[in-house]
Amino acid sequence: MDTAFLFWNKIIVTCGVPKIIISDRYPKFTSEIWTNLYNILGTKLAFSTAYHTQTDGLAERIIQTMEEIIRRFSAYGMEYEDHERYTHDWVTLLPPVQLA
Repeated sequence: MDTAFLFWNKIIVTCGVPKIIISDRYPKFTSEIWTNLYNILGTKLAFSTAYHTQTDGLAERIIQTMEEIIRRFSAYGMEYEDHERYTHDWVTLLPPVQLA
């Protein structure tokens, strides 16, 4: 239930309702709670094929890119041009990276 609550508050509220979600077959996302939520929202759930490297590779590449952006912005000891320190708190950096 916590994951569904976070999904609602962090994805639906900020980005809107997705038309489709592509997921692996992780049991948490195929549970009754999630199935009901998808039906209420009108979101289609599609599953990636097991060991399908194109689907898995695309998701992994997106995650890798986000990690690199966050790592660069939270670099230790770095400063902005106005001498403001970079933050080491990756959680505060995640929303703008997601938007990008």
